[in-house]
Amino acid sequence: MPELLRPPGPLRVALFTGAYNHIADGVSLTLNRLVAYLLTEGVDVRVFAPTIPDPPVQHAGTLVPVPSLPMPGRPEYRLPTHIGGPARRALDAFAPDVVHVATPDAAGMHARRFARRRGLPLVATYHTHFASYLDYYGFGWLEAAGWRLLRWFYRPFDRVYVPSASMVDVLRAHSLGGNLHLWPRGVDTDLFTLTRRDDAWRAEQGVGPDEVLVAYVGRLVAEKGLTVFAEAIERLIAAGVPHLSLVVGEGPLRAELEARLPATRFLGHLEREALATAYACSDVFVFPSETETFGNVTLEAMASGVPTVCADAPGSRSLVVPEETGLLCPPRDAEAFAAAVRRLVEDAPARVAMGNAAYERAQQYSWPRVLRRMLDEYERLTGEGRGATGEGKNDERGPVSKRRPISEGADRQA
Repeated sequence: MPELLRPPGPLRVALFTGAYNHIADGVSLTLNRLVAYLLTEGVDVRVFAPTIPDPPVQHAGTLVPVPSLPMPGRPEYRLPTHIGGPARRALDAFAPDVVHVATPDAAGMHARRFARRRGLPLVATYHTHFASYLDYYGFGWLEAAGWRLLRWFYRPFDRVYVPSASMVDVLRAHSLGGNLHLWPRGVDTDLFTLTRRDDAWRAEQGVGPDEVLVAYVGRLVAEKGLTVFAEAIERLIAAGVPHLSLVVGEGPLRAELEARLPATRFLGHLEREALATAYACSDVFVFPSETETFGNVTLEAMASGVPTVCADAPGSRSLVVPEETGLLCPPRDAEAFAAAVRRLVEDAPARVAMGNAAYERAQQYSWPRVLRRMLDEYERLTGEGRGATGEGKNDERGPVSKRRPISEGADRQA
């Protein structure tokens, strides 16, 4: 696409997503962080997304609700059905400079048509490895059709930003070709840090000073590989390996897991400092998911100084350095996971060394740097800033363009 010269004024970004404030998952939290950053940089943003009464996430920016229905079998998620009249009029009035699509759904399809008809830069961020979910819900036979649909959906985009090099490899293997670009995720290293380890908190959970706490953090859903986690813990118990186990998160599998693992402590959904403390007070982090595009929880555990045992699959494969920051196991292989966890439980020096190395590696994933990179991409595609003229005054974050701050009062709307 040729570079465009924009008139002076704030850069305007229209963001379309199926998850923003009605559920606190990796997609919604990442996008809220991006929008909050863009607002501080003087960018005007409109978010087009489903919502619900009294949503759990206090969202950043101006949200324009789009019609949606609960997802069959997973009502905590909502599927956009179309762009209704009010949302359509809001989009036309906003007159965006860039259209950003985060989920390949009905609203994303409307956004795609809107951008192409007006000759606007069209970008996507690839958050969810949808094709890999099908097998967990009995629809593995649809995987080939799913990949065809994804190829068709993403073909017109100027850029598709993918969070990990291993996920780029997967998409290229399925012919989602030349418009792929890397945009990793970040971690809040001030919040998630090994200094939050708290012996008093561990004691409250019934963990002694010398006991090893094995933890899982994430949504309690099938695609996270929780049957593997449960079987690995059962194998450790059967082998008499001394440890305690902890699960943080909510989801439809909680009751089943509690029945299967009666000795495991289930803490439900935690946020901010409570979540950071749970990570730092753990000794081994286990994440068997093979469906991740990045693995935010893995990076949070690493930043907390905890060695990780993860599936050797996209997402985790780009974060975990085997034998240095943690261990990788074949996906769905509970025996291998049990053996890897047992090794770290019984080898305290290796456990501590890998935890320290994980902490050091996590420091490379700075959120400000990651978010600034997306803004640079917007500016490059619209011809603003360095991408258009090669000019611009530099500060510590990069080139400063001619953006004007957006008006006050436009930063939050339900």
